Amino acid sequence: MFTLSELACLNERQSSYKLLKPWWEVFMDYLVVLMLMVSVLAGTLLLSRDRVVCLPIQPTPLSSNLSLASLGTSPEDVRTAPTSPASSPPPQPLFPPRLPSSPGAKSSPRGLRTNLDYQQYIYISQVCYHEALPWFSRFFPYVALLQSLVLLASGCFWFHFPLTSSRIEHFLAILAKCSESPWTSRALSHAARLDRGQGRPVEDGEKEEEEEGERLKVHLLHPVPTASLTRQSSLDSGTDSPLLVRSGSTSTAAPPSPCPSTLSRTSSLSTLSFTDTGSPQPQMSRVVPDATRPTARLDRSDGEQARALFERVRRFRAHCESSDIIYKVYIAQTVFKVLKVVLIVSYTTPLLGSITFIHVCQPLSHALTGYQAFECTHALASVLHKLLVVYLCLVGLFGLLGLYTLSWICHKSLRKYSFQCLHETGSMLDVPDLCNDLAFLLHMADQYDPLLAHRLSVFLSPVSETRLLEENLERRWGAERLRGMTTCDPQGRTQLQLVALSSLPPALFTLSQLEVLKLELIADAKLPTQISNMTALRELHLYHCTAALEPGALLHLQERLEVLHLTFTQATDIPGWVYSLRGLQELHMTGHLGCESGVGRGWALGSLRQLRHLRVLTLRASLQRIPAELGEVAGSLLRLEVHNEGARLLVLTGLRRLAGLTELQLQGCQLERLPSALLALAGLRSLDLQHNCLRTLEELLSLQHLRRLSCLRLAHNRVLALPSSVGVLRRLELLDLAHNELQSLPPALFTLHRLRRLYLAGNLLEVLPAEVGSLALLRELDVSGNRLESLPAELCTNCLELRNLNVSFNSLGTLPPDVGSLNQLSQLDLRGNSLEQLPAELGCCAGLCGGGLLVENWLLHSLPRHVRDLLTRPCSSSTSSSSQPPSRPESDSFPTFSTSHWSFLLAAESRI
Repeated sequence: MFTLSELACLNERQSSYKLLKPWWEVFMDYLVVLMLMVSVLAGTLLLSRDRVVCLPIQPTPLSSNLSLASLGTSPEDVRTAPTSPASSPPPQPLFPPRLPSSPGAKSSPRGLRTNLDYQQYIYISQVCYHEALPWFSRFFPYVALLQSLVLLASGCFWFHFPLTSSRIEHFLAILAKCSESPWTSRALSHAARLDRGQGRPVEDGEKEEEEEGERLKVHLLHPVPTASLTRQSSLDSGTDSPLLVRSGSTSTAAPPSPCPSTLSRTSSLSTLSFTDTGSPQPQMSRVVPDATRPTARLDRSDGEQARALFERVRRFRAHCESSDIIYKVYIAQTVFKVLKVVLIVSYTTPLLGSITFIHVCQPLSHALTGYQAFECTHALASVLHKLLVVYLCLVGLFGLLGLYTLSWICHKSLRKYSFQCLHETGSMLDVPDLCNDLAFLLHMADQYDPLLAHRLSVFLSPVSETRLLEENLERRWGAERLRGMTTCDPQGRTQLQLVALSSLPPALFTLSQLEVLKLELIADAKLPTQISNMTALRELHLYHCTAALEPGALLHLQERLEVLHLTFTQATDIPGWVYSLRGLQELHMTGHLGCESGVGRGWALGSLRQLRHLRVLTLRASLQRIPAELGEVAGSLLRLEVHNEGARLLVLTGLRRLAGLTELQLQGCQLERLPSALLALAGLRSLDLQHNCLRTLEELLSLQHLRRLSCLRLAHNRVLALPSSVGVLRRLELLDLAHNELQSLPPALFTLHRLRRLYLAGNLLEVLPAEVGSLALLRELDVSGNRLESLPAELCTNCLELRNLNVSFNSLGTLPPDVGSLNQLSQLDLRGNSLEQLPAELGCCAGLCGGGLLVENWLLHSLPRHVRDLLTRPCSSSTSSSSQPPSRPESDSFPTFSTSHWSFLLAAESRI
């Protein structure tokens, strides 16, 4: 049993398939229905009234010979040969009349006595029905019914074939959504207003398309009650089109849209003028929307549905244009139907003459009846003959329509579809041409109604999608929401970050107080002239954004922009306007800049000469050489950073032209020795060669010419020993040798009396020399991750300026008692050692109060109670301000934490 819901779903699916059935397919379906009716009628008659009536032929030789001679056949041929009264002369009477013996004799009953009873007649009739009657007379209705069912199945085969049915259902669903979407009507009306604005006359076909929502053709096709005349339909809803009326709906008019357009106000008038012609109606002029009149916007749900429909159409187009399986299946089923018709006509036409009224039967029943031949009549022969003629006519018409379908397929390019009519009218010039299955489906839909393709073209137009995205952005990203997303960076500047938008919202350019703008993954990041309203903008981040500028925006950025961060994939993605920002001071570029010949050809380094105020240049790429073109900005460039991401930097001769550099970073460049090009950088103050492959530092002696070098970072290398030539760097204040393979320290290191920060973490040191006490200005010392067993007392007695001391993860057994003399000490990390107790002199380090001491919780209990309370008690603001100098340099390896953070770490350590 089938439920009503299943039957309703089947009916709805069949009604949606009619959109893809041209007029010949509809006629062919009706012809098949008529064939089924003819076969069912013939089958009903055959089952209810089909029979034969047989009479015996007298076995006299004369009569037999005369009858056979008159028929012109032998007795063997007469047994099964049918006779046709229309085609042969009437036979002679088989039984001669019997004359009375005398005129006065009494008349006897006419007829011949056969001496057969009723059962013998029934037996002979049954035997002759199967032996004398042709097979086609007996089985014609069943053969016709089977052939009609085959033609019916072949007509809708492409709707149910697994490889095509899913695409067809998806296409019909998309077509229904496109017709129902409010954005469709808005886009078509907008195109019509543009055509009127250009002064082009509106043709009849276009006028019909524009007034499609106003003219409710459904009232002409399906009459509705009078009460439904007052119901207004919405043009924006798109459901007033009679093309996609659902079979289960009780009313043809849709409820009004929440955002009705201007044209929807006249839809009810058009309905009344079409349906109620009996009552006179006042003549009203059609309301034409003005191009300058502001139209109502879509609500949020309609906008999101339209945007999702654009993506759905885009994916379905890519899927259908990849193959032409629907086109091939339709051709195959059409060819099959034509061949089937040819087969039916070829074997049915010769059998038409075998359906006759009279048949001669010679059954092998002489022993039972005493007769050898019988003459039988078929009661339904005339009716079956006429029904077969009608059936052949229907099959012939079906075949002619199949031939017409083949000629239509051969003469039209069905695998290509062009919106030529839209291009000629100038309404939608950007709608692309289609191919393969999608083109074929649109050709089939055009046979039903060409307006369906126009509605689908709205969601194939990039311009239409851009307009929709702009409206969505303007509605969702207002000025209030953007102000709520504004935050402050560590420098206290207001910043805003926008990620993965289709384009920039117009309200963005009203934020006049914004200083930092970050745009990430925005495909159409176009900066208009309105950016001049952002007077406080100084820093811009473009992360995979191909931003375009209007002339007014370029002038504003040339004067105001100071910092620019660019992240791209290829050098060709760098906008050309970047090299004309004459006021730019910092340029940070991340992407692929290198190629086989060096720097990527797509990066026009020669244009950097216009950046006259450039101070900082950062390159995060895979370079093979330092570009020589950087010398064009050598007069202003002070800082150069190259993060080569593990690629080997082969040529560094370009550094010789940058004599004005003060800071140089070459990280991840696979350098094995110190570059000789560094000798030309006489004004260099900071050199960062971290994350390389340095094994020896013998070239440190050549750095003695760098009189101003105060910062040297060589962390994360493979340095085995530090040479004594390090002592020539007299002005060195920061030395970072962390995460190398050092086993000892030369005495010359401790002759650098200006050294303030020394990082030796992650090495193989077993002893810290006592000469470390000569570094009287030392403020930060990090020797964590080594193999130290003790600390020299000179460190605590001479390095009185020490503020940060990290000796964690060593093998320390005790601490020197003089550690209490480090009055300036504010951070001490003792975790991961072999300490058994802590000296009570730690209480003299007032800067450690409030969580400045990092140690296991159980070690704190080894201190006196008053010392423990002092170290764990929160530090007052006055004490903390007095214990720290106003200008304190930051440490990279041993970062500064707040008091609350240190307390949290201490509590977490105790809980563990």
